[in-house]
Amino acid sequence: MSEISYTLSDFLQSFTQNKSQYSGLDEVIYAIGEGAKSVNFQVQQGAIIDALGTTGDTNVQGEIVQKLDKASSDIFVDVLTNSGKVAAIGCEEIEKPVITGNTDNHAYIVLMDPLDGSSNIDVAVSIGSIFGIWKRNSLKEVNETSLLRPGNEQVAAVYVVYGSSTVLVTAIGKSVQGFTLDTSTNTFILTHRDIVIPDKCPYYSTNEGNFNDLNSNTKEAISTLRNSYSLRYVGSLVADFHRNLLKGGVFLYPEDIKRPEGRLRLMYEANPLGYIVEQAGGLASTGKERILDIIPKQLHQRTPLMLGNKNVIESIIATIID
Repeated sequence: MSEISYTLSDFLQSFTQNKSQYSGLDEVIYAIGEGAKSVNFQVQQGAIIDALGTTGDTNVQGEIVQKLDKASSDIFVDVLTNSGKVAAIGCEEIEKPVITGNTDNHAYIVLMDPLDGSSNIDVAVSIGSIFGIWKRNSLKEVNETSLLRPGNEQVAAVYVVYGSSTVLVTAIGKSVQGFTLDTSTNTFILTHRDIVIPDKCPYYSTNEGNFNDLNSNTKEAISTLRNSYSLRYVGSLVADFHRNLLKGGVFLYPEDIKRPEGRLRLMYEANPLGYIVEQAGGLASTGKERILDIIPKQLHQRTPLMLGNKNVIESIIATIID
């Protein structure tokens, strides 16, 4: 089979075959891919199908809900539920988890940000979707508390970026693979095999508008990056992360005086992307501790986030905690 015809389905079946620890995981990730195709259609059609703008509602995060936020959440809840392999879904847009099944077949828990980068939806800038996947503990009741698992217990993570092309990246174990949506066949094709973050770090990504709100050590770390690397900042976490994963770079959204608890969501953004970057040879940290080691206290918990090239993140941490 040639690489051009090696699909997401082919990869998932081959990778999980005869591996009992991954039983049913291929169906969960395949469902995410199918949902991503539907979301991609909504993103590409945009204003044509009246998919832009707000619903007029506010989500559990206190943010205005975009129409595409709601549509994406509904799409992924539906496809994951219909997979028959997911016991519960936690979502940035939904206050309480969606309990979808309690049989032995419902072996996984999925926590997701169905559409990352809402502020860019209406201006045709890259946005994305993020998913962390945990194996369900069959000895515990499926409820909100049972979803509070550290990132180091993930069995897989996925993100999708909707941009100049639509790319799905999945990490299972040490395998990080990228698939591009072939719009002529509506199929995800393997295009980025065995992704490893490059040794060279040419870029840093951060919101420089928050600089004056940082503590002195973090300002020093940012100033060092500013004098060493080129700034690239889209404002969609997935888009910035995707570029840095493929090209090399670090992303920072540190704590500041206005947000001492951080801005990004531990369970929906930091854990899944932290898992992916570490499987690709990078590092994810709050600046004080490894992201994947945090024991979560609440489903919608926020965290500072720094992730990318391991040596650069370690240098940033050393400056911050000095």
